[in-house]
Order: sequence, then C-alpha cells, then structure tokens
Amino acid sequence: MTEPGSTEPDTAEPTLRKDAALNRERLIEAGRDLFAKRGLSATLNDVARHAGLGVGTAYRRFANKDELIDAILERQNQEMEGVLRSALAEPDPWDGLVLFLERSTAMQARDRGMAQIFTGRHSCNVSYDETRDRLAPLVDEVAARARNSGQLRADVTGTDLIFIQVALSSVAAVAQDGHQPADRSDTSELYRRYLWITLDGLRAGQDPSPLPVPPLSVDDTHELLRTEA
Repeated sequence: MTEPGSTEPDTAEPTLRKDAALNRERLIEAGRDLFAKRGLSATLNDVARHAGLGVGTAYRRFANKDELIDAILERQNQEMEGVLRSALAEPDPWDGLVLFLERSTAMQARDRGMAQIFTGRHSCNVSYDETRDRLAPLVDEVAARARNSGQLRADVTGTDLIFIQVALSSVAAVAQDGHQPADRSDTSELYRRYLWITLDGLRAGQDPSPLPVPPLSVDDTHELLRTEA
C-alpha cells in the first residue's frame, strides 16, 4: 500500500490500459478467424466467445460489430497494400499484375470475411474511404505499368482488376459452399482455373474484341460496392 505523500507511481492505470489493448487485439484476431470461416454473419457475441472473453469486455472495446469490422479492414488494407507494393516492385509489369491478382484472390479465397468486405457482399456499415484512397491508386498503377509496357490490353483499367476479383471470389465461395465431389480434392483451388483463363484474356493481342461496356471510375466502383445497412 502506498503511504500518503509517497512518490511511488500508481501502476493500476497502465495495467488496465495494457489489458484493454490486449483484449482489443484478441477480439480483432478472433474476429478475423471467425469471419474468415463463417463470413460476416457472425455476431460480436460470437467473436467474444471465440476470443474467450466476456460479452461485456467485447462491447467495451467495440461499440458494435461494425467498429470491429472497420478495425479488421484496417489490417486487411495493410496486407493488400503490401501485395500491391510487391507487385509494383516486380521488374516485369506483367509479372507484377499476375502477382497482384494471384495473391489478392488467394487471400480472399481463404478469408470469406475479407472477400465480403472487399466485394461489397455484406450488410454492415463499412467505410470504404480509406480503402479507396489508399489502395485504388496502387491498383491503377499496377494496371498502368502493364498497359504502358504493351503487355496489357489498352482498354483495361485498374477498376477492371477489382471486378475480376469480385468474380473470382464468387467462384471461391461457390466451391466452398457446394457439395464436394467425391472424386475431387481440389475444388478450393477452382478459382485459379478461371484466373488463368482471365489472364489470357487480359493480355494484349493483335485484334482484341471491343468491350461492350466502358469501365467504371474509382468512385463509381466503390459506390457500387458500398452496401447500405
């Protein structure tokens, strides 16, 4: 016990802050794991139980599930930015584009929650502003490098790469949810077949077919993917 007038520091408050930070981290990690397996239908109560914490503790760290999803989205943005910067560091622009599509679609195939957030298949209030401002310029740069090198079709834009991922993540979801054929053990990788078919279609050719619909702008893309609760 500290005597009156003592200068000994009170360690109770720092300990509380440390415990709160640890619990917040446990909830984020539990949320990522649970959403990856079950999608965003899991509740904050489910996340609390998965983290081994009380429901009251969860609600002290996050007022609602949307706040938790925003915290998870920040981590996902960091990871996706790392993929994009690796793609831009590739000496060959086409290799960089392939790296981006391969890694980003693999991440979303493994993580159902990430796929639902990035492709707008959710009913939560998710803020896309940082995702748009942070990632969209890098996606555009990946596309521009490959286009300017003559390896990517001249009419393909960064937003086209986003919608390719939307399509491929849907294939991955169908493969995960469907009845698994007894004679196949590779259905979780089925999306990769369509990725490679798509890549052949993206390559610059002598006489590419004209595209029937123009690309969306970055703002229009994110508006389309924004789901109102």
